[in-house]
Amino acid sequence: MSHNSSGTLLGHPKGLFLLFGTELWERFSYYAMRAILVLYLTDKTINGGLGWTTEEALNLYGIYTGLVYFTPLIGGWIADNILGQRRSIIIGGTLMAIGQFTLALPHSMIDPNAVTVFYVGLTFLIIGNGLFKPNISTMVGDLYPAGDNRRDGAFTIFYMGINIGSLLAGVIAGTASAVYGWKAGFLCAGVGMLMSLLIQLFFAQRYLGDIGKVPAAVRDAANNASGKKEPLTKIERDRLKVILVMSTFVIVFWAGFEQAGGLMNIYSQEYTNRMIGNFEVPAAWFQSLNPFFIILCAPLLAALWVKMGKSEPNSPVKFALAMFSLALGFACMIGAALEQNGDMTVKTSMMWLVGAYFFHTIGELCLSPIGLSMITKLAPLRLASLMMGAWFGANAIANYIAGVVGASIGKAGPLAIFSGIAITAVIAGVLLLLFSNKLISWMHGAEGEVDNNDSDVKPQPANA
Repeated sequence: MSHNSSGTLLGHPKGLFLLFGTELWERFSYYAMRAILVLYLTDKTINGGLGWTTEEALNLYGIYTGLVYFTPLIGGWIADNILGQRRSIIIGGTLMAIGQFTLALPHSMIDPNAVTVFYVGLTFLIIGNGLFKPNISTMVGDLYPAGDNRRDGAFTIFYMGINIGSLLAGVIAGTASAVYGWKAGFLCAGVGMLMSLLIQLFFAQRYLGDIGKVPAAVRDAANNASGKKEPLTKIERDRLKVILVMSTFVIVFWAGFEQAGGLMNIYSQEYTNRMIGNFEVPAAWFQSLNPFFIILCAPLLAALWVKMGKSEPNSPVKFALAMFSLALGFACMIGAALEQNGDMTVKTSMMWLVGAYFFHTIGELCLSPIGLSMITKLAPLRLASLMMGAWFGANAIANYIAGVVGASIGKAGPLAIFSGIAITAVIAGVLLLLFSNKLISWMHGAEGEVDNNDSDVKPQPANA
């Protein structure tokens, strides 16, 4: 395929920063909506929210976020085989903008059908996201030829774009909602999605060239001597096994991490002392702690990996470190639950939440950008967006589990839930350490490891 030739910036193709900007505003849109969704659903004030119970809201949150991460599996297949990545992004972005503006419609315009309109808006968001999400990440990998060692660094830069959007979202949507009402927060999300769409429409051709125009399956067939689709090789099958196994552990991590938008969001609203002097910190602001810590810590962690040189941990070991960090975060929440001592009228220190978000962020940095980069190294070209969609599909299962777990707080209590997640994360981390060598052997040199069983095979990152 034809790579773009628009030059470089900070040692990377300028197309990376176009994708950075596109994803920044799309993630702003998503996290602006996520920061207020549960709070809007549970608001019982007149002309405020929908007045649902906490259990109903968290169940809906789990179903919605689960579908948001499941539909990229379908959208990835459509992009690989029919639309190509660029057209999928434009169509998906348009549908998501429609969805956000639908949610922003004032109750006075849509009563008594407010709940129906709400579901219509969510449907547009879910379908649009399925077309958008897997293809942006895959195109980052497509910017770099096989064996280019800038790829992991590119995903770190890309991931910071995601979290700048997330950081802005919690503050802007939270403030707009507190001052002007929930619908103002949804309106902010819609404006963010429009920004993402306009960046892609006006600048993609200049900075991406032909990248993402032709479906991956067509490109792959053209690269084969037969000119047709061919069966997977043994190396490709082994690499797909790595994706499958690592996806299983991703479910454990995100099922705990995604309590941030649900259970921990409720906890910050109802059970946390948010007063600083005479100022009460809006609960939605806590959603910006995670991206703030990412922007702060990502360069430091990236520098640490470089300084470690040959001692740098491989992907399975980094995933294990992510699990242990997740457990430390929930150890902080266990501290908050112990401070309550079973009395749910007690307001706990906000420092417990700050500590939890910090450790969860360190875990995320050891798992999420590493995983995105790993997919572009391991997935066969004709399955590139599909495998990225499958990776997000693991998040779908995780988000559904997160909603179910969070909704059970009324029955099990916060201490049992926080402890259970922490213990599960530790067990998952230990298992990853035990099986890391086998997983590396299945990668067949994709991470620079020497494979003694395939010393005569020159490994090629599949999606390049």
